Amino acid sequence: MTIHIDIPGQSAHDDTGHPDRVRLDSVDTAIADIAAGKAVIVVDNEDRENEGDIIFAAEKATPELVAFMVRYSSGYICASLTGEDCDRLALPPMVAHNQDARGTAYTVTVDANTGSTGISATSRAHTIQTLADPVSTPGDFTRPGHVVPLRALPGGVLERPGHTEAAVDLARLAGLRPAGVLCEVVSEDDPTDMARGPELRRFANKHGLALISIDQMIEWRTKHDPVKPYEGPAAVDTQVATPIAERVASTRLPTDFGFFTAVGYRALSDGVEHVALVVGDIADNDGTDVLVRVHSECLTGDVFGSRRCDCGQQLHASMAMVQEEGRGVVLYLRGQEGRGIGLAEKLRAYHLQDGGVDTVDANLALGLPADARDYGIAAFILRDLGVQSANLLSNNPSKHEGLTRYGLEVSGRTPVEVSVNEDNLRYLTTKRDRMRHDLPWIETYVSEHE
Repeated sequence: MTIHIDIPGQSAHDDTGHPDRVRLDSVDTAIADIAAGKAVIVVDNEDRENEGDIIFAAEKATPELVAFMVRYSSGYICASLTGEDCDRLALPPMVAHNQDARGTAYTVTVDANTGSTGISATSRAHTIQTLADPVSTPGDFTRPGHVVPLRALPGGVLERPGHTEAAVDLARLAGLRPAGVLCEVVSEDDPTDMARGPELRRFANKHGLALISIDQMIEWRTKHDPVKPYEGPAAVDTQVATPIAERVASTRLPTDFGFFTAVGYRALSDGVEHVALVVGDIADNDGTDVLVRVHSECLTGDVFGSRRCDCGQQLHASMAMVQEEGRGVVLYLRGQEGRGIGLAEKLRAYHLQDGGVDTVDANLALGLPADARDYGIAAFILRDLGVQSANLLSNNPSKHEGLTRYGLEVSGRTPVEVSVNEDNLRYLTTKRDRMRHDLPWIETYVSEHE
């Protein structure tokens, strides 16, 4: 089976004659190829790296596969491992404070302890196989080296939609050790850049490789290999999907808006704690059409009452709307300050905005994504609470798309009206014009203050 995706901003015709579309192969084909020791190409989203990686299973590494990867890639070969294997092999983070915009978890580089230089395709293939070997020990490696191990999150692409997690997922789904090899494909049309879109399809066709997307993998795993609700400590089984959060507490929470049940969750990968404020019986109507607000933490707006944004207004309005409905969830996601860039970086972005830069370009000027948020853990928590479909309280179409990407049905989207003022007008206008937010009340404010 093949599907097609649109690639905005690139002109090409696939074999069906449609412009601006790239044919993708099936995830089942890719899994079979990985199991057979072949490489595949996995492309991520336009709003992430928008690149394609050559990926194969680490235990299937050969000098020929590594040489092929080096020839057509950046040559910065990485080996994606589970957290358990990284700990077993004593592979600490490469740096104490990871500043990578996408949160790629690099560890110290290694070579197999064979006495060679470690740089040849043969040596790197041996290093990769040693990393994948379940009986390897820290003493089997020298540091630094020529292979870059990466630490994958336990929930795979359902927790983080990155190539690191895709490589481990593909190996695991192929029945192999959960360890993969990956490196970005360099453009043959422009060797100073990475290959994207139609060029990746041509490259895949030329070399007989399956081409799939991380979005396909998320959809496939949601249907066939979902993360399981947390049921307490359990032995690691590499052939079974891993939960990504645990429910840690539930208590009554009286607020100015009414009574909620506060349900606490802790992410298993990074320990970040989230809270769901629940009203009513979510299981009513089979858990469908539940009024849901997924709210990203905003200390300045939610706590300090900042007028630069509309976050606090949306949070409080959503709490009131859920109470009025009598059934719903306000899910408060911590660790997503400043659309995922963190508090300090948000303050730096504010400083740039004070000089006339808008909220999108301020992030980009700092080398950060315009929006770094991911909603995999939100979808997991909502499903754990019994939400089968959500009526989403949001002005942001990307939040709708972010939840459906992880298999949560969004039955509707209800706007959350906020007040416009002279301090947030430019910010809200940028969100409307550059981030597709539905904010019709801006026009009312402008017309009243002309």
